[in-house]
Amino acid sequence: MAPWAGVELSALNPLRALWLALTAAFLLTLVLQLVPAGLVPGCALFQDLIRYGKTKREGPSRSAACRVFDVPKRYFSHFYIISVLWNGFLLWHLTQSLFLGVPFPYWLHGLLRILGAAQFQGSELALSAFLVLVFLWLHSLRRLFECFYVSVFSNAVIHIVQYCFGLVYYVLIGLTVLSQVPMDGRNVYVIGKNLLMQARWFHILGMMMFIWSSVHQYKCHVILGNLRKNKAGVVIHCNHRIPFGDWFEYVSSPNYLAELMIYISMAVTFGFHNLTWWLVVTYVFFSQALSALLSHKFYKSKFVSYPKHRKAFLPFLF
Repeated sequence: MAPWAGVELSALNPLRALWLALTAAFLLTLVLQLVPAGLVPGCALFQDLIRYGKTKREGPSRSAACRVFDVPKRYFSHFYIISVLWNGFLLWHLTQSLFLGVPFPYWLHGLLRILGAAQFQGSELALSAFLVLVFLWLHSLRRLFECFYVSVFSNAVIHIVQYCFGLVYYVLIGLTVLSQVPMDGRNVYVIGKNLLMQARWFHILGMMMFIWSSVHQYKCHVILGNLRKNKAGVVIHCNHRIPFGDWFEYVSSPNYLAELMIYISMAVTFGFHNLTWWLVVTYVFFSQALSALLSHKFYKSKFVSYPKHRKAFLPFLF
């Protein structure tokens, strides 16, 4: 039996329980959005919590009480600032431990144990977790760059609950990656003396998938940003138009599809077998599918000429 098999079959830990709960919540929300409107009682607060940006305009009319909790959508950049700083901090500690033998701080090790990190040895997860944390940091850095130099934000808003959730999410996702590192006390356990000796084919495949998905997501964000600019790159309006090109030819929200593919590339980098990360992927699938569905409904209601062959999230399927 593989050394990690016992770990993957262990009891549900707090971290897995949390991702499972989030997955269930977004799955239920997605199902409710797919049910015909007349069959489920409407709730303005519920709709306000699941919609953001342009899709808030498509939802039910918002009361003045709801608007009190609005936060500008351009504050999305705060999520990536937090992620670059926090996950860069975690990456620095992991790098120190891997290459210099510096143990994790007591508080960080204790936090990981509370979340369910186990003491286990003998797998390739040291290199896998290191690569995934590097991917996560690079992804956040690119998204931060896009928020400042690519995206064109209008006066669209998000709910303060969504804002707080986004800040916590990027702290939690880094801890999730770090909790997958094989530990020996407060030190990272590495087979042999050379970390590169752990390199496997799925690390290469995961890296290629990550780069491919990231390139397409960047292209999609450039397309969206250019819809509000002239040929000289100057912002001339903040209206919504029908995007074309790249994956927009297949789905309404290819940036959400690319986000899912990025997380799947990390699951591949973990060697396909990491249950905790697959729970993260499942959560990302349902949360991005929900956002894509709401965006798809917005486009179809706003534009009579919207391409009929275009799906919401998954090409040819959904």
